[in-house]
Amino acid sequence: QLQFVESGGGLVQPGGSLRLSCAASGFTLRSYSIGWFRQAPGKEREGVSCISSGGTVTNYTDSVKGRFTISRDNAKNTVYLQMNSLKPEDTAVYYCAARSGYGLGMFEQNTYAYWGQGTQVTVSS
Repeated sequence: QLQFVESGGGLVQPGGSLRLSCAASGFTLRSYSIGWFRQAPGKEREGVSCISSGGTVTNYTDSVKGRFTISRDNAKNTVYLQMNSLKPEDTAVYYCAARSGYGLGMFEQNTYAYWGQGTQVTVSS
């Protein structure tokens, strides 16, 4: 059974940091590009960051550039999202997802075949 398990979410004060993990089971993550998405209360889910299967190409939405870093360890079948300088507007449920290939439309959700269950990130004082 193909499955993602996300972890690392929680409550953090503004300016703090969290590292999200996305571990895959039932399939080999190295064959897929991975995206991180988030959905804030009352808002549509949006793309945050993505990384190619080999980890050499990454992309970020403008609001997180310079603060978030995506990485992957294919030997551990895991992708990470390091989030620094967190802001209240980063509060959301964060999801990882997998798709084949890397190119245009990396933040188009319907191009992703596999999704995790999400992990809550709350930034509040």
